[in-house]
Order: sequence, then C-alpha cells, then structure tokens
Amino acid sequence: MANTPQAKKRIRRNARRTEVNGARVSRIRTFVKKVESAIEAGDKSAAAEALAAAQPELARGVSKGVLHKNTASRKFGRLTKAVGALA
Repeated sequence: MANTPQAKKRIRRNARRTEVNGARVSRIRTFVKKVESAIEAGDKSAAAEALAAAQPELARGVSKGVLHKNTASRKFGRLTKAVGALA
C-alpha cells in the first residue's frame, strides 16, 4: 500500500485516468462497430458515413494516447478497404 502522499496522489490520479481512458476506448469501439454493422448490412452509403465519423475518433484516440498510431491506421485502412469493396 502507498505510504507517501505523492504515492497516494498517484493512485487517485491513475484511477481517474483509467476511467477516462476506458470511456475513450469504448467510444472508439462503438464508432468502429457502427461501420462494421453497416458493412455487414451491405449499406454502402451508411457505411461511408459511419467511416467518416469513425476516422476523427480514431485520430483523437491516437492523440490522447489510448491507441497506438499504427493500430488506428490499420483499423482505418481495413475499414476503408471493406467499405470500398461494397457494391
């Protein structure tokens, strides 16, 4: 258990950051799922709109440090490819 005031403060801070970062990751996952569900439904226009909404969320996740830039790039690339493949 933490003994110093600074260690106690770090525990409080880490708990808050974990909560905030978890919410950010959850929000990103929701946007990605919207794109994936539109792709499964075969609705190209809805998938394109959802992709346009998901891209800034992925970028924000990278800037906030909850996603690695290559992970976000890979997700966006795969989603873009899948949306483009819809007829």
